[in-house]
Amino acid sequence: MIEGVLNQLGIDEINDGTSTGKNWFANGEEITSVSPVDGELIAKVKTTTADDYEKVIIKAQEAFKEWRTIPAPKRGEVVRQLGNKLRELKEPLGKLVSYEMGKSLQEGYGEVQEMIDICDFAVGLSRQLYGSTIHSERPGHRMYDQYHPLGIVGIISAFNFPVAVWSWNTALALVCGDVCVWKPSEKTPLTAIACQKIIAGVFEENDVPEGVSCLIQGDYKVGEMLTSDDRIPLISATGSTRMGKIVAQTVGARLGKTLLELGGNNAIIITPEADIKMTVIGAVFGAVGTAGQRCTSTRRLIIHEDVYDQVKDAIVDAYKQLKIGNPLDENNHVGPLIDRDAVKNYQKALDEVVKEGGKIVVEGGVLEGEGYESGCYVKPAIAEAENTFDIVQEETFAPILYITKYSGDIQNAIDIQNGVRQGLSSAIMTQNLQEAEKFLSQTGSDCGIANVNIGTSGAEIGGAFGGEKDTGGGRESGSDAWKVYMRRQTNTINYTDNLPLAQGIKFDL
Repeated sequence: MIEGVLNQLGIDEINDGTSTGKNWFANGEEITSVSPVDGELIAKVKTTTADDYEKVIIKAQEAFKEWRTIPAPKRGEVVRQLGNKLRELKEPLGKLVSYEMGKSLQEGYGEVQEMIDICDFAVGLSRQLYGSTIHSERPGHRMYDQYHPLGIVGIISAFNFPVAVWSWNTALALVCGDVCVWKPSEKTPLTAIACQKIIAGVFEENDVPEGVSCLIQGDYKVGEMLTSDDRIPLISATGSTRMGKIVAQTVGARLGKTLLELGGNNAIIITPEADIKMTVIGAVFGAVGTAGQRCTSTRRLIIHEDVYDQVKDAIVDAYKQLKIGNPLDENNHVGPLIDRDAVKNYQKALDEVVKEGGKIVVEGGVLEGEGYESGCYVKPAIAEAENTFDIVQEETFAPILYITKYSGDIQNAIDIQNGVRQGLSSAIMTQNLQEAEKFLSQTGSDCGIANVNIGTSGAEIGGAFGGEKDTGGGRESGSDAWKVYMRRQTNTINYTDNLPLAQGIKFDL
């Protein structure tokens, strides 16, 4: 199957040792792409050396000089064509995402749909890069602000959304007049090569200068080339909080800009007035979708004591219906973790919650036997635990759900939800308007995303995506997130014969 997919995407030659492509130089050591689905080697990919990196950056710098002069709507037209090409290749690219990363086939297709959606959003945005007109205190003067391209945008993405996060950044950066250099996760190099092949083909058809979208491959050392390079004004990095702090320190030391999308420890509050059916659907998908490897995965349920047993029993029953197996089989709900290191972290977390006094409600474990040869398949688990447990305070990228009881009013639940270092996504299940509004108020959820009667995962393109505290504070995708990819400039024009000074200052000669 995978050979046909690679052929459809035009990257089957990668198995023949090809190591370079349009705006991609790779002459370093090899890394392997191994599928967590069946443990099979998909391909070997060469990494980017320091010399290769320098060639990429020089090419990107030259491309920026031309790309920024092209009118934004014309840049948007190129992005529109990219979206159409992704529509044509949605099926093979979605299958590759599923096979290389391990998420379900429908989630693989959904990720490509996110790419298409952000292209559509960016096309409209290309005619709406608005500044503001400002009234001057001086007569005969006009003030306004406007936005200009930044330059090279460095994109560091994670394995769990191997293509969508790149597109969120790239589509917006391109219409803003920037050029992009992308370092994908070394765990998912093939999906990155596929995207580079797709965008290079669209660029070639439109005579876009080489270097507008470039690819570099490798581990954190290659990422360090980006973060320490003062020729790159913006680094957009997605990953763990630990990684984000290192990136922030490095980029901050050279006074560069960062857009950080880091860890999540997301909770759903379930009040006595929640719709239980809706709650179960939102909680279960949030906890087990992508095998718990979304930054927006539901990690915690905070359930009122009056409905605690009812909700717990309903979710436990739902877990009994989960089918775990090959994610390319659409009958399965849960696929594998990304690799065996992730499995070890999963096992360690379950051991830790018991050591701290938690109670396992739904047993976990590693699956073995036919269909599970990769060693990456685990059972989604549920544990009763206190929010103050050390392990509950951490983000474990695995399908482990912690459930906690609260009493009293909604503020008690909100305080528990906010009582972690991360601040990405949050949700409340209630039919009570006052509870919902309290949750969304300034004394409510401290997360960047706060939902009512939907789960913590499944953000739409139109809204800004990101979070607070240890989540990094960045915003990607919709709303006015485009502004981070541009530099702001205030302009004042004097159309009189005099030169009055601001604040009424007199300076007569």
